[in-house]
Amino acid sequence: MSKMDNLRAMREAKYAAAQKRGAEAPTRPKAPVAPPLASTVKRATPAADAAAPAEGLCGHRNMSGRTCTREQGHPQKSHRYS
Repeated sequence: MSKMDNLRAMREAKYAAAQKRGAEAPTRPKAPVAPPLASTVKRATPAADAAAPAEGLCGHRNMSGRTCTREQGHPQKSHRYS
């Protein structure tokens, strides 16, 4: 046998042993599923939870959720986040 044949045989033996161990292992019980919520529950919308930008501020939001603190309609191309 060549070196590659030996490596292939070892890999196939390890795979067979892993399959055998997997078949012998006890199965885990399924996690209980919570019942669905009633349709009468009112869900809050993200827009309602978000604070409105202060008067006179640009309010532009970046990807991380920070808002621009420059004045509304600022001439600068960049935003200043806080």
